[in-house]
Amino acid sequence: MAEKRFGMGEAVKFGWETMKENIWFFIPLLIIAFLIKSVPGAIAEYAGSEFPVISTVLWLSGLLLGYVVDMGLVKISLQFCDGVKGKFDDLLSSFDILIPFIVASILYGLIIFGGFLLLVVPSIIWGIQFSLYPYFIVEKKLGPIEALKASSRATMGAKWDLFLFGLLLGLINFAGMLVFLVGLFATIPTSMVAYAYVYRRLTGEPEPTGLTYEV
Repeated sequence: MAEKRFGMGEAVKFGWETMKENIWFFIPLLIIAFLIKSVPGAIAEYAGSEFPVISTVLWLSGLLLGYVVDMGLVKISLQFCDGVKGKFDDLLSSFDILIPFIVASILYGLIIFGGFLLLVVPSIIWGIQFSLYPYFIVEKKLGPIEALKASSRATMGAKWDLFLFGLLLGLINFAGMLVFLVGLFATIPTSMVAYAYVYRRLTGEPEPTGLTYEV
């Protein structure tokens, strides 16, 4: 089987251009996503031992909403790659696949943990091998096992490239942190769209095109 490849520079360039053209969509999107994921937990911590039931409910709600938001960001990133207008509504549009996503995330975590028990290196390899499972669940509606298997097939022959790409995105976001954290409003959307671009290339989809947005 021919090895699948993608251009790291092309992916980052596509993510960067997309971010620049839609920066006033991404900034409020990231703020809303952050608030949805963090506010319930913050209130739960404030409630503390005085209201244990309320605190527990809020904590669980924040956890579940965090998963939904993560799926929403994946969905929005894929839409940008497809030239479909991004919408804030999509941030909370994936409740129907919440259970498969949670199960797959747990399995993914167990796989990585098992790799650590085998002297770390397998953890890195398996982490890369199964890293695309969220995209297959969000886009293809696959079950947990099927999504992990699909990720394994898609990343075959491209693990080293994905490892280097992950390092590159890490450096980009680190640079964003250095600019008083404000730079993250540029680097996070760039990374999101760039990784979705890579998913598209590894799964044999047509090369992503330009895009716009709407509120």
